[in-house]
Amino acid sequence: MIGLISATAAGAAARDRLAAAWPGRAVVYEGPVREAVHRAFAECEQLVCFLATGAVVRLLAPLLSDKSTDSGVVCVDEAGRHAVALLGGHAGGANALAEAVGEVLGAAPVVTTATDAAGLLGLDMLGLPVEGDVAGVSRAMLDGAPVELRADAVWPLPALPPNVAPGSVPADPADAAVLHVTDRVVESGARRAVVRPASLAVGVGASRGAPVDEVVGLVHDALREAGLSPLSIAELVTVDAKAGEPGIVAAAARLGVPLRTYAAEALAGVEVPNPSGAPLAAVGTPSVAEAAALAEGGELLVPKRKSTPPPGSEGRAAMATCAVVRRAPRGRLAVVGLGPGARDLLTPRAREELRRASVLVGLDQYVDQIRDLLRPGTTVLESGLGAEEERARTAVAEAREGRAVALIGSGDAGVYAMASPALAEAGADIDVVGVPGVTAALAAAAVLGAPLGHDHVSISLSDLHTPWEVIERRVRAAAEADIVVTFYNPRSRGRAWQLPEALSILAEHRDPATPVGVVRNASRPDESVRVTSLAALDPATVDMMTVVTVGNTATRQIAGRMVTPRGYRWQSAAGTGEGGR
Repeated sequence: MIGLISATAAGAAARDRLAAAWPGRAVVYEGPVREAVHRAFAECEQLVCFLATGAVVRLLAPLLSDKSTDSGVVCVDEAGRHAVALLGGHAGGANALAEAVGEVLGAAPVVTTATDAAGLLGLDMLGLPVEGDVAGVSRAMLDGAPVELRADAVWPLPALPPNVAPGSVPADPADAAVLHVTDRVVESGARRAVVRPASLAVGVGASRGAPVDEVVGLVHDALREAGLSPLSIAELVTVDAKAGEPGIVAAAARLGVPLRTYAAEALAGVEVPNPSGAPLAAVGTPSVAEAAALAEGGELLVPKRKSTPPPGSEGRAAMATCAVVRRAPRGRLAVVGLGPGARDLLTPRAREELRRASVLVGLDQYVDQIRDLLRPGTTVLESGLGAEEERARTAVAEAREGRAVALIGSGDAGVYAMASPALAEAGADIDVVGVPGVTAALAAAAVLGAPLGHDHVSISLSDLHTPWEVIERRVRAAAEADIVVTFYNPRSRGRAWQLPEALSILAEHRDPATPVGVVRNASRPDESVRVTSLAALDPATVDMMTVVTVGNTATRQIAGRMVTPRGYRWQSAAGTGEGGR
């Protein structure tokens, strides 16, 4: 919950705007400011104070305990010009909160956390547990000092700065900073930090009524003896029949990991080194712990072992079993639509994915559009026009190596762009995320008026990958169905005849006066827009940077704009004052 506190009328007005924008997330604290701040700090994960930073510092100073548990606090000035992340920038989420406040109020977020200011991602913001001298290693990263990266495998982490690399050792080894990415227990010390990937699947089996302490104790003992960190447990896994077993359910909660279950039939098909007749008789599979841990593949690090009954229970049989498997990293491929070109039409989600990637793959001219948004250390793999399939293969190959990859395309990456060839290459061995973008058709329609108010279709006139016979059949179907048509790739130097041919097909079914919108470089500084007619359009004025939208028989020009009514009945009713939804 986010607590909102103000002391003046202006602050209250801005406070109420936030409360309205965040229903269910924010609560307004009324009354004397000191009491309001103290109550909110005790009750909320985050605070937004419409107060001077000095006043908030004095009010909060006696309440502070630890940076990992203190609430994140943002201060907004009286004029609403700045949202200052005052406390808990990372752990408390104040940096992100300042950005969110700025989006609602139009205030400039002020973030002074060193890594954020330098464009780096803090180690505590990787979304994974981190241990050791985080501050010392982060300082070395910021200073550009060598930081030796010791990783057991390639993980889909965001880009690390260039000074963080394998074998990156300073002249004086005593000054060495080391960043481990491992599930193993490693030596700690000054300027040593460890990032814990979620690599371990712990299979558990238990008799009915097995105590949670016995289950958790078994897991901790198994990991400790194998030299593994419990912070790298990805999940506890077991058979469906044990999904509600209290000791297992409570163990997952105590370890802070999800519990996943598998059908006995599925586990019975998993080859294991230590099958047994007891679980086969009890739940229908010869193995629970090992089979569940190995169900998604991986390396068996700890074969099945049994628990030790607690003191005072000598002579009682063990009530729990466990096995530990290390799973291979899964790479991540984000297919990102950049929109039509204008920076303010790049979605927040797309920005986030660009910052999350360690590898960016894209057309060179698209890379240039967003190069400034990439984190230092991002590997950029760019190529020219005509290399779409090569880029798709490259992006998938990089993801299969375990990396976090962003494959970019203009508009929406799934519309005449990179998603199709990439997903045709990608298998189930990588994670794929689609990030929608504003398409060229939508960007053009927005400046033309409302040409897509009824059924519409987009057709590419490029016959480089699609035979013209297929394109012609689609154009003719759209013409006969009276559907608004947006033409992508309408004309180039080597393809000058396709657009006139397509227009002639439409002209067989539509009036010569049918409105046609022609938008070049939609949303970009050199954008040009004109509305003409099917008879008057000169194809020679169109190129590959142009989108051509041809209306249907209901489309009209109104005040210089293209408007297609939402429906024929609605169009008829408009004159009678009906249907104004």
